[in-house]
Amino acid sequence: MKVVVIGGGPAGMMAAITASREDNKVILIEKMQSLGRKLLITGKGRCNITSSLPMEDFIKNTPGNGKFLYSCYQKFTNKDIIRFLKEEGLDVKEERGNRIFPVTDHSQDVLKCFTKKLKENKVEIHYNESVKEILYDEKDGEKIAIGVITNHGRFLADKIILATGGKSYPLTGSTGDGYELVKKLGHTIVDTKPSLVPLEIYEKELCRKMQGLSLKNVSIKIKDESKVIYEDFGEMLFTHFGVSGPIILSGSSIITRYKNIEEKFKNKKIKLIIDFKPALSEQKLEARILRDFEELKNKQFKNSLDKLLPQKLIPVVINLSGIVESKKVNEITKEERKKLLHILKEFTLDIKGFRPIEEAIITRGGISTKEIDPKTMESKIVKNLYFAGEIIDVDSYTGGFNLQIAYSTGYVAGLS
Repeated sequence: MKVVVIGGGPAGMMAAITASREDNKVILIEKMQSLGRKLLITGKGRCNITSSLPMEDFIKNTPGNGKFLYSCYQKFTNKDIIRFLKEEGLDVKEERGNRIFPVTDHSQDVLKCFTKKLKENKVEIHYNESVKEILYDEKDGEKIAIGVITNHGRFLADKIILATGGKSYPLTGSTGDGYELVKKLGHTIVDTKPSLVPLEIYEKELCRKMQGLSLKNVSIKIKDESKVIYEDFGEMLFTHFGVSGPIILSGSSIITRYKNIEEKFKNKKIKLIIDFKPALSEQKLEARILRDFEELKNKQFKNSLDKLLPQKLIPVVINLSGIVESKKVNEITKEERKKLLHILKEFTLDIKGFRPIEEAIITRGGISTKEIDPKTMESKIVKNLYFAGEIIDVDSYTGGFNLQIAYSTGYVAGLS
């Protein structure tokens, strides 16, 4: 059997490897000059391969059509990808938040496992080649995929697997080409939006003063007036435009689905509330501040927060507190101390919107799951056409879940 796989990301590579195990002739078409470009930048270049959580928790961590993946997750699990890498000579390690990384901390080593297996299985790879059209025949009113036309020629095939990714990180090759290919065949594309994307903040100047500040143990709430939409604990980052980091990215995945979110952004109704000291109750934090103030009672206020806060945060907190920075610590009033406490426990920013889809880790939306057989990944509209990875309307939180979607759907598409 001849199989053409379109797209050389993790989903496409897994699909090609799996399809080639049955002595099929497999051609992998990649429009860039190398494979796995998006894989290389995941996990800040370290590659968050997967999560160690049970597979049922992967569905819970997939707000975008998680149940659709039930069958795929049964056929290819997190243990399977770890076993695959170990068979290729790469061990893994577990870090905080159940995240699995290569022991080498280099995503390049994960990619090498895939490319080595592709070579062993004699997959024919075509670089710098773009698919312009998927060819099909019609028989008894049914469309049957028979091949593809590229900028270099034509390939006939018994089966075609489309794994061209979404629209996020276009420099890696994910530019939404696949959506146009399947639209012509009659498939529905659910509106694409950024997911796992940094957030822009109205108080940009405030964030700019803290640019580069990474906080590892903070808690956040995203609120629509008094209603809490999302809350989380972990790591976040201040940027020149607003905020980013794992808990912010996961929060963005939820609020992209929130009704009238863009309108609410315009009206400054969506608030980000940060607790800089979530391990301490208000009473305990107040006691801690009092101890520090007693120890430093003759110092100026601006020199009293070094033990409590990172340096980049101190000028911002001092400014918001309204306490004169040159004021002696023993002169600070109870009311001023209460305001300081409130800032540390409820640091509030107004969310302006999402960063562009080009900066998103993944794309929300894509080919409607209603038009794909979840057990085989085959199109319900065009026979012998299969889908894998981000091109499908499925998306998860951060933590290795989205890469697992790529492996699992790629495996099932290649197996089918």
